[in-house]
Amino acid sequence: MTNDTRVTIVVVPREQFSKARVSLESVYAGTSPPFELVYVDGNSPPPLRLYLEQQATARRFRLIRTERYLTANEARNLGMRDVRTEYVAFLDNDVFVQPGWLQALLRCAEETGAWVVGPLYCYSIDGCNSEPHIVHTAGANLRIIDDGTRRLYEKHRHVDRPVAEARLELRREPIDLVEFHCMLVRTDAFDQIGPLDEKLLSFLDHVDFCLAARQAGGSVYFEPDAVVTHLAPPPFVPMDLPYFLLRWSNAWLRPSVRHFASKHRLSLCEQDFRNHFQFRDQHRRRLIAGIRRTIQRFLGNRGLRIANAVDRIIFDLLIEHTIVRRMQRVRRSGANETSDTAREAIARPDEA
Repeated sequence: MTNDTRVTIVVVPREQFSKARVSLESVYAGTSPPFELVYVDGNSPPPLRLYLEQQATARRFRLIRTERYLTANEARNLGMRDVRTEYVAFLDNDVFVQPGWLQALLRCAEETGAWVVGPLYCYSIDGCNSEPHIVHTAGANLRIIDDGTRRLYEKHRHVDRPVAEARLELRREPIDLVEFHCMLVRTDAFDQIGPLDEKLLSFLDHVDFCLAARQAGGSVYFEPDAVVTHLAPPPFVPMDLPYFLLRWSNAWLRPSVRHFASKHRLSLCEQDFRNHFQFRDQHRRRLIAGIRRTIQRFLGNRGLRIANAVDRIIFDLLIEHTIVRRMQRVRRSGANETSDTAREAIARPDEA
C-alpha cells in the first residue's frame, strides 16, 4: 500500500458465483488507482477458486477464503480486518461497476463529510448484460415511526424506472438508506458503530447499518455520478444453486427478521417485514420462472394460484428440508474455526 492510498475495496459473496469474474474485471477496468482490494471468498466452487488465486497473485490483492458459505456481514467483517485505509468500499461479487464509480463516491464523501455514500443501483436488460437499464434503487427514505406502535418505514426511490429517464431528476443529496451492493464508508465510523451485525443472515443488514450510522451522528449520501449494475439472475448455472438457495431460505430470512425486530423493538406483524418476505419470494422465483410461465399459459388465472402452491412445495418443503438443512449443518460444523484456520490468505508478493 502506498502512502496516498485512501480506500480499500472489500468484495464479498452475495448470492451467486458465476458473475464474480466479470465483476472483478469491471473493478480493475473501471477504477483508477491507487486502491487496495480485499476479496472474501466463501466456499466458491473449484473453477472460481482457482481463478481468484491466480488473480490475487497477478494483481497483488489479498484473498481470504473459508471452506463454508458465509453470510454477507460475516464476509464484510472478515474483510475489514485487513483494511488500513481511510475509507472502505463494500462491493458484492455480482456487481458490475461503471467507470469512475469509486472516484465519484470518494468525491462525495470528501465534499460533504458523509460517513456513508451509495451510488445509483441499476439492473441490466438481463443478468449477463452490464449496461445500466432499469433503476434498482436511488436510495431510500427510512425511519422508525413511534406513535404507540414502533414501525419501520422504508420507501425506495425511482424503482424500475428507465435509467435514462430517472437520471434527469437525480442529484447528490442526503438520504436515509443505501445498499451494500456497493457502499463507501469512512473506516473510523466503525469505531463508533462497532462491527456489522452477523445475526442478520440474509436481510436488513444495510437497513441496520444505515440506522446505526445516523444514530451515531453520521450522514448518508446518495451520489448519482457513481453507477453500478447488479447482475441479478437469471441466468443460473449449477455452481450458483446451493448458495442461492441458502441465501434466500427461511433458515436465513426468518432469524434475520426476528433479530432485527427485537433489536429495534419493532412489531413482527409490521407491513414492511411482509414486504421483505414478498421480495424474497419474487426473487427466488427467478429460479423456476419457466415452470411458472408454463403453468400460467395453460391454466390462465387459475394457474397463478397453482404456480404459487408449486413455489411453496419446491422451496419451503422440498428444498428447505433437504438442501438447506444439509448446508446449515455444514456451516455449523465450521462455525467454531478460528480466523487463522478458517481463512486462507494469499499475500501480496511484497509481503511474502
